[in-house]
This record gives sequence, structure tokens and C-alpha cells, in this order.
Amino acid sequence: MVRAAVLPAVNAPLQVAEIDLPDPGPGQVRVKLAAAGVCHSDLSLSNGTLRQPVPAVLGHEGAGTVTAVGPGVTTVAPGDRVVLNWAPSCGDCHFCGLAEPWLCANAGAAANAPYATLAADGSALHPGLGTAAFAEETVVAAHAALPLPDGVPLTDAALLGCAVLTGWGAIHHSAAVRPGESVVVLGVGGVGLATLQAARIAGAGTIVAVDVSPAKEELARAAGATEFLSAGEDTAKRVRRLTGGVGADVAVECVGRADTIRTAWSATRRGGRTTVVGIGGQDQQVTFSALELFYFGRTLSGCVYGNSDPARDLPVVAGHVRSGALDLSALVTDRIGLDDIPAAFEAMVAGKGGRSLVVF
Repeated sequence: MVRAAVLPAVNAPLQVAEIDLPDPGPGQVRVKLAAAGVCHSDLSLSNGTLRQPVPAVLGHEGAGTVTAVGPGVTTVAPGDRVVLNWAPSCGDCHFCGLAEPWLCANAGAAANAPYATLAADGSALHPGLGTAAFAEETVVAAHAALPLPDGVPLTDAALLGCAVLTGWGAIHHSAAVRPGESVVVLGVGGVGLATLQAARIAGAGTIVAVDVSPAKEELARAAGATEFLSAGEDTAKRVRRLTGGVGADVAVECVGRADTIRTAWSATRRGGRTTVVGIGGQDQQVTFSALELFYFGRTLSGCVYGNSDPARDLPVVAGHVRSGALDLSALVTDRIGLDDIPAAFEAMVAGKGGRSLVVF
């Protein structure tokens, strides 16, 4: 049996319980988790902002070691170190045919099928975002287990599965930041910290971090921010003052709130790019006038998983980890156990800290 953090129902408290995992079936692998990051998306799954069949084992940002493989699996073998991919592309849908695997129509299919049972009563459990990383072990499709390149610490590698690939992709794919450009990042959580590091690696000039918590300034500057602003009603004006009076070339919103998205847009220069990474609820409505859309000529784009192809991007990001340019440990402010996940959720709601990492 395996210990796991189970969400019994939407908006219900997580319960650490023992679950029974089946042997991996055809095309599946079993992974012993080394660590799992606590992402805001997990909170959104637990409170119903994002849909997830329940009861479920949440957690989608994880890394570990393969312990068993099912029939037909050739991509990994027992003993291999892997990073979980919560959005594995099918390779066959319209979007995969357009070489846009981050938009794969079937990437979330695994979350809808039970994968394990609760030991206490045999009730079926669903895997959160198809991965169920808030557990000592999990069973996933083989294409959801990406081989971890050598030279990357296995525990910290969990962050590659979501926060880092999202932040990296927001800068290098969605916004396509060029050397010397100015960047403002709104929201200095795990993804925001990864975005700041990616902007620094991209050679950005002025890098402005914005957060509601002044206590995050040290974290932000360590990640690459050259300036830090406490969020307020005049945030956009202050960003313009720091960028020659015109606004940032690129703004990346990592919060998922209507007011923050609007601020990111207003902080972007004429002709600049605004990238929205944060996941907001359906009630978060953002408005723009037709005249300003014409006049400012800005580009506003959503960003799913950093518009990344994990199989392509993971080796590139791992190279920056090995070189020391990307510091995974700098994203982590708390290393916790399964029982501490509810407290990590509360810290996120309160805007405290960076990434909490469940270490097994």
C-alpha cells in the first residue's frame, strides 16, 4: 500500500490515507516519487476552479524513479529517473498536427479514468491531472514519464514538471524575449520565480518583479529581478517610470486575476507583448476598449504550460541547471511532508513564499 493525499470531494480537506495501486498495465509505468511541488493549479483543482473528477489524488509536478513497467513500454526501464509530464500529447489530434503539443485535445484524458483504490473501502480514485504526484508512488502512461537528463538532482527536478517549464516557455516561446528587452513579471510564486530566472537567462535588461508581498523582494532579486515593486493601484505607472517612460517590452502575468491581467497589459509598451500564465476563474472578466486595442498595438496572449514541448525543452532546461545558470533550489522556500500540503495551500492563498516541495 501507498500513502497519498486524497481529495474526497471538491472543497473538502485533503486526507492522508493508504491507497492500493495496481501493477502497471500495457503502456504504463510505476514511479516511486522523490518529490512533488505544490502548485496553485492543485489548489484550483481542490476548490473547483479547474475540473477534476473526485475522489482524487492531486499533485502534478513530480519526479521519481521507475520501479516497474507494463507490456509494450520501451521508452523507460526500472531504475530510470523521470520527470512527470501532466499534459502528455497524443500526437494525433488537430493541435498536435500543427506542432502545438501544449494544446493537445487529449492531454487531460488520464485524469478522467480511475487509476487506484482507497485501501479502507475500495472506492475508486482518480489521478489529479493524470499524474497523482501527492503520493509515495503513482502509475502513469509511459509518455507521461520523461527521462531526466543526467546532472540534475532528482528531488529538485520535480519543479521541472510544471513551474520551470511554464516560466521558461513563457519567456522563450510565448513572449520570445530578446536580449536587452525589458520584462515585468507579476506574481512571485514558484512560476514567477522560474519566469524571472528565464528572463535573466534570455538576456533581458531591466527585469521588474511585482508582488503584493514586500517580503518576496529578496527571492525575486535572487532569481534575477533588477527592480522590485509592491503591487498597488499605480503599478503600471511605476513600471513605465522604470522603463524609460514607455512601459515594458514584455509583461508576464503569473497570478490569474482580472485586475492583475489588466495591470500587466497597461504596464506593456506600445507594440509590446503581454503573456498571461496565471489561471483564473470564469468570473474573472477583463475589459479593454476598442480604441486602446488599436492605439497601443500590443499583443495579448494566453500561455498553456509555457507553450512548451516537454520532450524538446526538458534537455535544454536541464543544460542550464547543470551550468548553474538555472537554480532550481532557489524556487523552493519550504520542504514539507504529505501532511503539510493543506498548510502550503493556505500559504499560497496568503501570498507567502515561493514553491513548497513535498519530499518523500
